[in-house]
Amino acid sequence: MDSTDRRLLTALQQDGRISNQALADQIGLSPSPCLRRVRALEERGLITGYAALLDRTKAGLPITAFLRIKLANHAPATVSGFEKAILRLDEVLECHLTSGAEDYLLQVVVDSQAGYERFMRERLHPVPGIAAIETSFAFGTVKRTTALPLD
Repeated sequence: MDSTDRRLLTALQQDGRISNQALADQIGLSPSPCLRRVRALEERGLITGYAALLDRTKAGLPITAFLRIKLANHAPATVSGFEKAILRLDEVLECHLTSGAEDYLLQVVVDSQAGYERFMRERLHPVPGIAAIETSFAFGTVKRTTALPLD
């Protein structure tokens, strides 16, 4: 990946809907080479998709919780079962395997405190292999970005 690819990716992270012409002008390329480079980045898997970023509160999901999960054991069946179950939970935006006292860190969004209780009782508690769950609620967001620092 060269500096032109980095500039392309940075621009696309800022505006995934930018036209090829505008992108080419911004980067200093003609449209055809610009489009070829973007397609090559897609084919190489650097660009994995395009999405609309939504305001969580306006979408009716104002509650963000971070859950630290400790598994009962690390047997392959326990780990696999937990991870497969988490993939099916739409409220879970992110799930990270972590080091330290807990095994996973989840980012969860729900519509209310009652919605969080429903999520816990009906969706997460039935997942086998969980030994402990600790929750922290976000009171506000200082920074949220999807852009990777490519410079």
